[in-house]
Amino acid sequence: MDSEPKTPQVLEFDIRGQICPASLLIALKEMNSCKDQLRNGEVQLVIKTDNRDATITIPDAVENMGYAVNVQRVDDYYVIVVEQGH
Repeated sequence: MDSEPKTPQVLEFDIRGQICPASLLIALKEMNSCKDQLRNGEVQLVIKTDNRDATITIPDAVENMGYAVNVQRVDDYYVIVVEQGH
């Protein structure tokens, strides 16, 4: 029996330069393409964006879909981490 928590594979997407709604649509497309792996904790999405609106629209959509989300500012852009919900 494997009771060790697995470290999720990190899928990183750099959408800097994109503005909403394009940044939201890209994020949703990537989430849908790996939704089963996201749901069971095999994958974690890391999205880099420089669009401040995306730091609101993407997390809102992610939470509505039942995933956990974290937004951090790094230098001149933001990092949005999407992972398995709790």
